[in-house]
Amino acid sequence: MQTAARPPVVLIIAGNDPSGGAGLAADIQAVTALGGHPAPVVSAITVQDTVNAWQVAAVAPQMIARQMQAVLADMPVAAIKLGLLGNAGVAQAVARILKAHTHIPVVLDPVLAAGGGAPLAEDALINEYLETLAPLATLMTPNASESRRLAPSASDAQARGAALLARGCRQVLIKGADEDTLEVHNSLFSHDGTHKHFIWPRLPGHYHGSGCTLASAIATLLSQGHAPLAAVEIAQRYTWETLKQGWQLGNGQIIPNRQIEP
Repeated sequence: MQTAARPPVVLIIAGNDPSGGAGLAADIQAVTALGGHPAPVVSAITVQDTVNAWQVAAVAPQMIARQMQAVLADMPVAAIKLGLLGNAGVAQAVARILKAHTHIPVVLDPVLAAGGGAPLAEDALINEYLETLAPLATLMTPNASESRRLAPSASDAQARGAALLARGCRQVLIKGADEDTLEVHNSLFSHDGTHKHFIWPRLPGHYHGSGCTLASAIATLLSQGHAPLAAVEIAQRYTWETLKQGWQLGNGQIIPNRQIEP
């Protein structure tokens, strides 16, 4: 009897979204669809639906750290994905664990606001993203609005990418789905000076959890040994298809269909 190959383990630190559209549910679905094993660490409990996020309660930093340590001590974690962290104390606790595991690729999705616009990051947390977590990240995946908050003095996407790279992360993918453009323009900036531009057809409607889907897909592909550029390219294609085949399950945004074949 042939034994199936063991899937790579992706450690996820993110909030729970009870609608299942974003957060840990989105991460788990994307990681599983792409052949990884999700190890979800709960960083925050939210009151949220497909319209907006209404309340966020961060889990105690020590509890988050203990969840991470338990998984890292027990399983061969091959990639780490960071989503909603809740507050600066959580970011600091996560960073302390990451510093002991710098060989593991880290995808940092700096969640600053819900899809409906509700703020999810205080100024102190934004500072921790920049000062503490960015130097530990293999890849950051801010959308255009988030990149403006993270690099407010930069004049355009290229300058914002350069400013975030200067913080220490190796690659920055600035996503353009939240921009008022006919097509979606995503730009990958790398520490070696290379710049890759992607253009995707804009789909109708608004989507809940698209950023979580993309970041988790990239983390899974990195866990399988893909180079960052290849991981970003494949993950974008997968994410676009999940949006194209998404469902209107609630009264707000469309939920991506992450159960599709990659």
